[in-house]
Amino acid sequence: GGFVAGGAGFDQRCFGVSAAEAGALDPQQRLLLEASYEARHGGGARRAALLGGDGGFWVGIERPDWALLSAGRPASVYAVTGDTTSVAGGRLSFVLGLQGPCVSVDTACSSALAAVHGAWAAARAGECGGGCASAVSLKLSPLPTLGAAAAGMLSADGRCKTWDARANGDVRSEGVGCAARAVEEGSAAAGGVAVGGVAVRQDGRSASLTAPNGSAQRVLLGAAWGAAGVAEVAVEAHGTGTALGDPTEAGSLSAVARAGGGSGGGPVVGAAKASVGHSEAASGQVGLLRARSGAAGGEACGNAQLRSLNPLVGERLGS
Repeated sequence: GGFVAGGAGFDQRCFGVSAAEAGALDPQQRLLLEASYEARHGGGARRAALLGGDGGFWVGIERPDWALLSAGRPASVYAVTGDTTSVAGGRLSFVLGLQGPCVSVDTACSSALAAVHGAWAAARAGECGGGCASAVSLKLSPLPTLGAAAAGMLSADGRCKTWDARANGDVRSEGVGCAARAVEEGSAAAGGVAVGGVAVRQDGRSASLTAPNGSAQRVLLGAAWGAAGVAEVAVEAHGTGTALGDPTEAGSLSAVARAGGGSGGGPVVGAAKASVGHSEAASGQVGLLRARSGAAGGEACGNAQLRSLNPLVGERLGS
């Protein structure tokens, strides 16, 4: 797996949290406080100026492993709020004194980007003066990993081989991130990156509850592509490194790119999961950082673990 260094640490005094409460807090809430405050501060906002403002927080967060680990511990007055996902976003607004929208989002692996969608849409609609889209995922209990392994979802050799013929599943990883100000109407984040268009949809009926639906993906991609108003793109894909998911996504990307007037060879495509694994609820934030890095450098990031292109992926991408 991929793990966040220092995930157990927390600067409680900075946020006015007592030692007793800090001990009952889900480490995901601690990391969100630190990363979101750092992003706000790095974007030029000062704590005193935020108090009473209409800024908002949208947080991608899922599986409360902390609640599972806390079972059987002595009762604490802080336990109820310490392991509740809805409080994760509320704590950010409370500590910084922000009175804008505050939403915790759990849409599984798309949680981070669904949070970006909510923040972007609210800013455009004038519901708030701007906001932060944060996401976090820590693997605090081995039980979900054992369950995923039993279901055949994980790579047996511990590598997520996106687009590769050897693809045999993903690798569970941790992550935390926050996009500040990029969601505000008419503004760009540090590095000159702005959100031009967003869309959220669902697979609906497919082969199984967790199987992808290519036609639904094409509608989603077309909506986001059209809203952004671009033709030539470099794509940060979901790219889980699975025999079913990779070819399906490749076909959807290629079809939409060509329909939008893209090059005959298809879009330039990569995926962060091949480098750092699948951070699930936070994976969209990791992808945004990778896309931003490529845009700032003027070139697409490489595809780690790619040795021999999956023939089905190559066929769909036109490679």
